[in-house]
Amino acid sequence: MKSNIFKNAIKFCTIITILTVGVSSCTGDLDKLPTNDINNNALYSSVTGYKQSLVSIYSTLAYGDFLRNYWSMQEYTTDEAVNTWNADGEGVYHQLAWSADAAAILKVYTAALKDITYCNNFINESSDDKIAARGFTGADATTIKQFRAEARYLRAYYYWVMMDLYGNPPFPTEKTIITAAPEQIQRKDLFVYIEKELKDIEADLAAPKTNEWGRADKAADWSLLSRMYLNGKVYTGTDHYTDAITYSSKVISSGYSLESHYSWLMLGDNNLNTNEFIFTINYNNSDETTWGGTNFLALGAAGVPASVNGLSDSWGNFRFTQQIPGLFPTADTTVDKRAMFYTTGQNLEVSSMSAKTDGYSGYKYRNLKRDGSVIVQNNKYNNLSDIDFPVFRLGEIYLIYAEAVLRGGTGGDIATALKYINQLRGRAYANDPSSTSGNIAQSQLTLNFILDERARELYWEAQRRTDLVRYNKLTTADYLWAWKGNALAGKAVDSKYNLFPIPTSDLLANPNLKQIDNF
Repeated sequence: MKSNIFKNAIKFCTIITILTVGVSSCTGDLDKLPTNDINNNALYSSVTGYKQSLVSIYSTLAYGDFLRNYWSMQEYTTDEAVNTWNADGEGVYHQLAWSADAAAILKVYTAALKDITYCNNFINESSDDKIAARGFTGADATTIKQFRAEARYLRAYYYWVMMDLYGNPPFPTEKTIITAAPEQIQRKDLFVYIEKELKDIEADLAAPKTNEWGRADKAADWSLLSRMYLNGKVYTGTDHYTDAITYSSKVISSGYSLESHYSWLMLGDNNLNTNEFIFTINYNNSDETTWGGTNFLALGAAGVPASVNGLSDSWGNFRFTQQIPGLFPTADTTVDKRAMFYTTGQNLEVSSMSAKTDGYSGYKYRNLKRDGSVIVQNNKYNNLSDIDFPVFRLGEIYLIYAEAVLRGGTGGDIATALKYINQLRGRAYANDPSSTSGNIAQSQLTLNFILDERARELYWEAQRRTDLVRYNKLTTADYLWAWKGNALAGKAVDSKYNLFPIPTSDLLANPNLKQIDNF
C-alpha cells in the first residue's frame, strides 16, 4: 500500500470547515464531530495539529470538486475531448458558447475560492505572532513556517487557476477572510501578486525532492512560476520568456530525469515516478471516496474495458476528436508509444458529440501496476483509483524551456532545447530518453511543432486550453477541430471565449465584481 499524505485528514477537514467562515464542508458523507469544544488554540496546539490541518487542505485538492471540473474546462473546450454526457451543461465547453449563467462554469470557481479560504485560515493561524503566542520555538517554529509556505503555495496555485480561467477574479486574502464581498483584482495585478508570493515563500519550502510525496517544495514553486511566465504575455501583455527559461532551468537542474516508459506515467503505482513527478495530487483506494479525481480519468474514457483500465468497464464519457490521432504517426503504439488510443468499437470521426462511439478513446490512465498486475482494492466500492495526478512533471518543464527559447527568451539555447525535446521523443519511440529513434533536426523545432508535441506528450493532463489560448488558436480560424463552435468541421468564435465569465450568482452576491467585456 503506497503512503498517502491525505490519510487521516478527513476529521481535520471537518474542523477546518467549522472554523472557516462562509464555506461548505470539504467532503460529503462525514461523521460530524461535536463542535462546542473546538477552537483554534486546541486545533493548533501542536506541530502535529498544524500538519494534520495542512494535510486537510491538500486533501480538498484531491477529494473536493476541483480536479474533475478543472480538467473539463481545460479539455472539453479543445480538440482533446468531447463529452457524451453534457452534465450541468458542459456541452457548451466544446461549442465555445458558454454564458455567465452556465452551471458548469461555477464549479471550479466555487471550488477554488473555497480552497483559497481554507488556505487563508491556515495562513492566519500560522502567522509569526500566533506561532510565538502558542509557545513554538526553534525547530518546531521553523517546521510550522514551512507548512505556512506550503499553504501559500497552494493558494498561489488556485489564484493562478482563477487568473488563467476567469481573468479578473475576486481576491480574498488572509487579511479579508471574514469579508463577505471580497474586492476584485485585475489580471495584471494578480500576476504580480502571485509572482511575489512564490518568490517570497521559496526560502521556507523544502528543497527539491525532499518533501513528502504530494507536498509542495521549491521545485513545485519554480514549476508554477515557469508555467505562469510562459503564459505571461496572455496575462499581462508583456512577455516573460526569459523568466520562463530561468525557472524551468532551476527545475531541470534539481536532479529530475524522465521515467523510461511513457506508459508508466499514469498507472496506479505511479508514486514510483519520483524521477519525473514534481508535484502531485494523491489518490489511494483505501482513503475517502471520490468520483471526481483520477477515477474519472480512468473510467470516463469511452469504451475502455476493465481489463485495460484496471477498474471496471467504461462510463462511456469522453473521447478525442479526430484531430488528435492525426498528430501521431499511427493510432497505436507501434511507432510513438504515447499513442495510447483505444479504437475497438470506436469511430475515428466525431459525427455526433453525444455518441460515445464517435471518436477514438484512450487508455492513458490505468489503475494497474507497472508489471500489469491488479491493485488490491480496500474499499466498499471495489472500484477506486490509486493513480496520482501530476500537476507538474519534468516532461512539461522541458517543453516550457524549449518554447520559451523559440519565443526569444534569453539565458537558454536552441541546442539544449532540441536535446530536451529529443529526450521526450526517445522515450516515446524507444522507451529510452537517450535513444535517437524519434529525433528531430533543429530545423524541425518550430513553435508549431512544440504545440503539437505538447498535445502528444501532455494530452488529458488539463493543459490544452491554456496552450491554445497562448498560441491564439482556441477561438480563431487558425486551427479548427470537429465541433469547434458547434460546427461539424469547426469554425472560429468570438475571442471573448478565451476566458470564462464571472458566474452570475457571484455577480449578484458581490457588488464589488464587474463582468469581463461582452458577457
